[in-house]
Amino acid sequence: MERKKIINDPVFGFITIPNNFLYDLIQHPILQRLNRIKQMGLAFFVYPGAQHTRLHHSIGAMYLMNEAVSNLRMKGHEITNEEAIGAMACILLHDVGHGPFSHALEHTLINGIHHEELSLALMKYLNEELSGQLDTCLMIFQDKYSKKFLHQLVSGQLDVDRLDYLRRDSFFSGVTEGNIGSARIIKMLDVRNDRLVVEAKGIYSIENFLTSRRLMYWQVYLHKTAVAAEKMLIKVLARAKELSNAGAKLFASPALLYFLENKVDKDYYEKNKEEVLANFIKLDDNDIWSALKVWADNDDIVLSKLSSGLVNRKLFKIEISTEPADPSYIKKYEEKYMKELNINEYEASYLYSSDLIYTNMYNEFDDSIDILYNDGTIKDISDASDMLNIQLLSKTVEKYYFSYLRL
Repeated sequence: MERKKIINDPVFGFITIPNNFLYDLIQHPILQRLNRIKQMGLAFFVYPGAQHTRLHHSIGAMYLMNEAVSNLRMKGHEITNEEAIGAMACILLHDVGHGPFSHALEHTLINGIHHEELSLALMKYLNEELSGQLDTCLMIFQDKYSKKFLHQLVSGQLDVDRLDYLRRDSFFSGVTEGNIGSARIIKMLDVRNDRLVVEAKGIYSIENFLTSRRLMYWQVYLHKTAVAAEKMLIKVLARAKELSNAGAKLFASPALLYFLENKVDKDYYEKNKEEVLANFIKLDDNDIWSALKVWADNDDIVLSKLSSGLVNRKLFKIEISTEPADPSYIKKYEEKYMKELNINEYEASYLYSSDLIYTNMYNEFDDSIDILYNDGTIKDISDASDMLNIQLLSKTVEKYYFSYLRL
């Protein structure tokens, strides 16, 4: 018997899990781990409602994939049950390679291993456990499946991943600018020449989607306070790793300790893949927060200052500009830290961060958004839109920042 489980989702209403296989997948420990990882990382420091999890997002994306498949079938495109389940499993599992506070982790505890690579490795591990039931899912994820549009639904300019996270993150953060018309966009989707296209009457929804994405990036994902908190976390993990490698016995869960004590880079990962993955799937937000709470009282002044700052929201002050911070300006803060905290220049470098943040919202050469007209002609959104300046949207926006600990 199929167990028709229903989830009450605040964004999309009641979501029915289509079959036992997908339900069992959601129940698997590898996916349940995502319930302990916040979707928006440290953004809750700015938007207190941003507490939803990566599992929450994955289930929402699965729902949208089911809606997209149903819509394309209604328009006469053949999608078998095996393909539909494969696509839904694929979007359910697309985030399993994310660690806690993804980008902070990728810059410190793990080096040179992208979360998509870890997702693929965990999918393959699961596929062995499930005796090949994820074969189609893996083919779609790697863009090796014959129906290329299925991969576009998983990873593309208009994938269901983006359609869910923009609307969900908008809902939970309270930033209404990101509230896109995901249902309308899905209704307007079609397929031509094995590629996703959008019916011309949906062009305004696409314009809204691209504009909303840009606003969400600068207003939410790259909000200066969220960036400051992330840079602070990167610094504290780097310091903990350095102290651990120097022989200090730091409090940490076994999984976190593994990544503090070992230099997990590309080469190490290739040689110890099973061991790395086994520890990685035990790592979630709780490991980091429990460590930070204890490190706040550590004898190392750098580790304790940074840890207590994150625990008690005494975050880096951040200044954004169009030019890099002047070295003499940075030096002034370095000297202040050295004098007031009795630390050396190297240790003082942990208490500030100077870097570049950038983003571009649309790349027409990467994976274009194609608009389908009634006469059968297809135009890229950059040519079809009479309102948006796509060149402006596709331009890389760069901002320099200098963030530092307030004493």
